[in-house]
Amino acid sequence: MPADPAPRSLTLVIPLYNEAESLTELVAQIGAVRDALGLPVRVLFIDDGSTDASWAVIQKLAATDPDIAGVRFRRNFGKAAALQAGFERATGDVVFTLDADLQDDPAEIPGFLAALAAGKDVVSGWKQVRHDPIYKVLPSRVFNAMVSWTTGVKLHDHNCGFKAYRRDVVKSVRLYGELHRFVPVLAAAQGFRVGERVVQHRARQFGRSKFGWQRYLKGFLDMLAVRFVTHFGRRPLHAFGAFAVLGFALATLLIVISLAAWLLAGYGSLGLVGLLAAGVVVTLSGQAFLTGMLAELVVAKHAPTGQPFAVSESFGREGSP
Repeated sequence: MPADPAPRSLTLVIPLYNEAESLTELVAQIGAVRDALGLPVRVLFIDDGSTDASWAVIQKLAATDPDIAGVRFRRNFGKAAALQAGFERATGDVVFTLDADLQDDPAEIPGFLAALAAGKDVVSGWKQVRHDPIYKVLPSRVFNAMVSWTTGVKLHDHNCGFKAYRRDVVKSVRLYGELHRFVPVLAAAQGFRVGERVVQHRARQFGRSKFGWQRYLKGFLDMLAVRFVTHFGRRPLHAFGAFAVLGFALATLLIVISLAAWLLAGYGSLGLVGLLAAGVVVTLSGQAFLTGMLAELVVAKHAPTGQPFAVSESFGREGSP
């Protein structure tokens, strides 16, 4: 495998919601890292419908630094939408995501670049020591273990917003809903190399957390969605069809047992209940099969405009897009 080229520029995508107090200090810290690296670093703030002075602060900072840009949403659309907007506009060879609340330390950026240079396409932060109460830390660890087991992407901290991506990665994934936690999973499904590194977790200086316990419920549902999309997104009948086949097999077994109980043992009422149960199972199995067929039609119709693969490299005229 050829060596990965050193990045010539960085883009920092920073989603935020009501973080006016921390932005000036964050930009100062990023500036110190930029001076040390000697690389062009573009800072892209995505204001996710803030109701405080965040946008005014961003405009003031951009007036004195041409490398600062901003996008302002009309209302709060969520972190996944903010990241998608940033990914679409990112131009750097390496794209970082970090939070605006000063809990992520920009001084960690060189360490991420070293991990990328070692052969990774995605490097996710791992807040090994967290400055959060136990009622947040414990559910987070359970959630991360569940995501790693379900998706096969072994990371200690899927929730960490501090991540680094090669540009090919952010141009290949599409975020919606609340899939911002699962970008490494989506990237791994396309063959990108995913790793992690320990990062410092600093205590929040201003404001308060914007996430409550609801994010774990939403995260669990999104985890199931990601599992289905990454494994069956292009072949939904394999999932629904497997359920249907198992259902038909169970219904057949119920019918045989019910008829035997009715005709051989004389348990008429028990046999009737078994036949009714078999009818319900057959109905559900048939619906699952038809759902899978309809999903296949949808995939077939939209597959030409989709992107079921990610190209690592190509050469020659026929290799060009």
